[in-house]
Amino acid sequence: MCEPYIGAPLMSDLRKKKIEFGDFQTPDGLASAICKKLYAIGIRPEAIIEPTCGVGAFVLAAANSFPSAKKIIGLEVNHAYLDVLSTNIRRTFNPLPNPTRIELEQCDFYTVEWQKKFAQYESPLLILGNLPWVTNSVQGAIGGANLPKKSNFLNQGGFDAISGKSNFDISEWMLLELLRCFRGSFGDIAILVKTAVARKVLAHAERQKMFIRDARVYAIDAKKEFNAAVDACLLVIRLHDGSELSTYDYTVFKHLSEDLGQRVGHRNGFTVRDTEAFASCSFLLGAAPQKWRSGVKHDASAVMEFTRTAEGLINGLGEQVDVEQCYLYPLLKGSDIGSAKQWRKKYVLVTQQFVGQRTDLIRLNSPKTWKYLELHSETLDSRGSTIYKNNPRFSVFGVGDYSFRPWRIAICGLYKSLTFRLVGPIEGKPVMFDDTVYFISFDSQLDAQECIDLLRSTPAIKLFTSLIFWDEKRPIKTGILNTVDWSRLEVNKKAVPAQLEMDLSIL
Repeated sequence: MCEPYIGAPLMSDLRKKKIEFGDFQTPDGLASAICKKLYAIGIRPEAIIEPTCGVGAFVLAAANSFPSAKKIIGLEVNHAYLDVLSTNIRRTFNPLPNPTRIELEQCDFYTVEWQKKFAQYESPLLILGNLPWVTNSVQGAIGGANLPKKSNFLNQGGFDAISGKSNFDISEWMLLELLRCFRGSFGDIAILVKTAVARKVLAHAERQKMFIRDARVYAIDAKKEFNAAVDACLLVIRLHDGSELSTYDYTVFKHLSEDLGQRVGHRNGFTVRDTEAFASCSFLLGAAPQKWRSGVKHDASAVMEFTRTAEGLINGLGEQVDVEQCYLYPLLKGSDIGSAKQWRKKYVLVTQQFVGQRTDLIRLNSPKTWKYLELHSETLDSRGSTIYKNNPRFSVFGVGDYSFRPWRIAICGLYKSLTFRLVGPIEGKPVMFDDTVYFISFDSQLDAQECIDLLRSTPAIKLFTSLIFWDEKRPIKTGILNTVDWSRLEVNKKAVPAQLEMDLSIL
C-alpha cells in the first residue's frame, strides 16, 4: 500500500539497512547518461515509474530527459531518502513548471499491486531505476526482512535447493514480478542490475514467451560508479501488447556509448553468448559420453585436508596427524587445477567410496583414522549443510566409482579459462579434487589422452566458449560440460570446415 510522501524519521542502524536494502544509490551523472541513451534509442514514455527511487537520481534525470512524459512517479520505502529527493526537486526546478508532474510515494515494493499501479497511467510506460543489489542468503545472514514471501519461484528442487543453487538476487525476483505485472502492456523496462541477473531474467522471459520486441544489455563500470566489485549492466526490455512477433535474442554492448554490440540468444534451452559460433559447432550438442562430476565435498577442510611436511602430516589446524593410508588420498585443489600447479603434497580423508556407505567400518579397518575423526567429531558433527543429516557419521559427498579410477580429466569451475588438465595417479592412488573442480575419469591413460585431445579440439572449444559467460562467479558449469558430446568428433572431425581453426591461446 503506497502513501503520499509526508516526511521522514531519522534512519537507524545505517550499515545494516544499507546491506539489507542492497543500497547502491545511482550517481547523478550515470542516471543522466542512461536517460539520454534511452531517449536516443527511441523511448518516448507518457509516464515513468521508478519502483525503488532512493534519493531520486533517476527521477530528476527523467524529468529533464523526457520532456513529453506527463507523469514521473518515484516510489521508495525509506522516508529519509524521500526527504532528500523532495528537497532536490525544489532546488532543481525552482519554480516547478508543473507541480503535479512529479509524484513521490512512500511504500514497500512487496505490498504494491503493480498491475493496478501500471494501469493508472497512459501507455507507453517506462519502468526505470536501480533495484537492490543483495541476495536472499545475505538477507538471512544479517536477519534482514527485505524479502518477498517465500516461494520456489525459480522451480529449484532436490539437491539444487539444498546445496544453495536456490540462492537468488532480490532484484531478480523484483524484476520478474514487474515483468509479470507488465505483461500485455506496451512500454519499456530499463533497470540497473547485476549482469548475471539480466541474463537470468531474459532467459526466463524466453521460457515464458513474454511479449518482447527488443532487449539490450549495456555494460556499466560498477567499480567506478558504485565502488562495487560486480559485473553490472543496464537492462533494457522493450515490450509489446501481444499484437507483434516477439524476439528473444538480445544485443550486448560494452558501454553506453557503443552502437554496435554482440548478439546473444537462446538456443536448445541454452543462453548462447555467441550465436554464430554456436551454430557452426552445434553438431556436438548431446549428452556427454561420460558425466562430469564435482570433487569431494566435506565442508571441514581444517580437519579433512592435510599437508605432508618434514615433521609429518599436518592438518589445517596446525596439528601433527597420525592416520593410516587406507582412507588418505592425494589432493589437488581448484586453484591447483586452474593455474596448472604441480601437486603440493596435499591429502584428503575420503571416508566412503559411495554416498551413504557405512563409515563405522573405519573403526575396524583403520583405528587411528577413526580415533582422529572422533577427536574432531564436534567440528564434523556440526557441519551445517542438510546433506549430512540422516547419513552415516563423518560422511562426505561427491564420491562414487568414478572417484577411484586412476586417470582423470579435470577443469576448475571458478577460473576464467577453459583449461582441461590430464591428471594421473600419485603415489599409486587416484587423485581427489575439491568441489570447485569438475572431472571425468578413466581406467587407462590412453583413453584419457584420446578424450582430452577431443575436448581441446577447435570445434569443442568453440562450442564450450559460445555457452560460457566469463563474468559469472563460476563460469564453467556441469550443465555446459555435460551437453557437449565430444565423441561425435571422431565421426565429424574431417567434415569440420577450415574456418573453425582458431588460436586457443587467446581463450
